[in-house]
Amino acid sequence: QVQVVESGGGSVQPGGSLRLSCTVAGSTYNINCMGWFRQAAGREREQVAVIAVDGGSRSSYADSVAGRFTISRDRAKNTVLDMNGLKPEDTAMYYCAAVIACPSKYSGKWVPAFGYWGQGTQVTVSS
Repeated sequence: QVQVVESGGGSVQPGGSLRLSCTVAGSTYNINCMGWFRQAAGREREQVAVIAVDGGSRSSYADSVAGRFTISRDRAKNTVLDMNGLKPEDTAMYYCAAVIACPSKYSGKWVPAFGYWGQGTQVTVSS
């Protein structure tokens, strides 16, 4: 079993910053990619950012967050999403996923059909 837990959501004013962190526990030996995804009310889940866990440079970002958000892995192997320049349209429930199969193309649009998902953490950007 794999357990995925997100933390770090909250409320922030436009232009502000937040850091989300994702911790994975359990049988993680076959996890090859980690990703952050979000789902706003009335909309489908979409990719925010994805990163391979092999220590390489493969990653992707949705066009809407490129240049503002950064995905990384820290020494404890948590997957961190640094979000800067937040906009009201970034308001959503943010989910972390641990995935066995990485995307064939790091296009910023991939949402895995199968993965281990966390419960989500709410991000609200409002003045």
